[in-house]
Amino acid sequence: MPASASPASATRAAEGAGARRTPAIASMTTPALSLTPLPGLPAIRPGDDLAALIAAALERAGLVLADGDVLAVTQKIVSKAEGRQRRLADVQPSARAQALAAETRKDPRLVELILQESQAILRTRPDLLIAEHRLGIVLANAGIDRSNLGGDDETVLLLPEDPDASAVRLRQALQQVSGATLGVIITDSVGRAWRRGTVGIAIGTAGVAPFADLRGRQDLAGRPLQVSEIAPADSLAAAAVLVMGEAAEGWPVVLLRGAGGGGADTPARVVLRPRAEDLFR
Repeated sequence: MPASASPASATRAAEGAGARRTPAIASMTTPALSLTPLPGLPAIRPGDDLAALIAAALERAGLVLADGDVLAVTQKIVSKAEGRQRRLADVQPSARAQALAAETRKDPRLVELILQESQAILRTRPDLLIAEHRLGIVLANAGIDRSNLGGDDETVLLLPEDPDASAVRLRQALQQVSGATLGVIITDSVGRAWRRGTVGIAIGTAGVAPFADLRGRQDLAGRPLQVSEIAPADSLAAAAVLVMGEAAEGWPVVLLRGAGGGGADTPARVVLRPRAEDLFR
């Protein structure tokens, strides 16, 4: 079930512009991006060779990777393959975890894991705990999740130890198998301070530009851009997560074609705003 998006041309001929401008407009190539969820991926278990499982699923689906393709992979299956599951029964909560648990009405064992995975607790209220993960990402519960794990509520899943390194390993393995030059994005879903709902972001990247500084380029009127900085990998992750779904859809890998993968292995952490520029903390 491929989904596709084809943005409108960035420029349009002004009314009455005359035949002089027509050839340039006619020769423009409209950018296009297609997103295809990967079917047939089995349940991932600790120690699984994720790249091999993805390659086999691609082959079964008749999907052949090409230069420039990007594979968006949800954090959940990366964490599962890397054995990042924890049993709450094995966690001994500290005094601080017990105090925060009373304040937030959360399981103190879960709060202890949140503290272990975080470098700062930013906000708390009943049923909510916002943390700055040790990776620098601001997340509810430090990204620790119980959904889609099966079994009981005693098992939780942590983020990958190093999502950028995970993306690099996946990229290298899939390029070796396919012979194509690819990009890989490790995705997760986050809330936003001033808007309701979650969106996908890139927490790990390889062969995909996480950040682009457009300052100095000209706009359509010829004026230099003053503040335009964009996050291409986050935009691609958001589109992929929309296709993956957030509940029982079961599409943990999405193939993005037209996304321009295959560049340098720039880590996703370059998009984190330096503390000196952070106006909200």
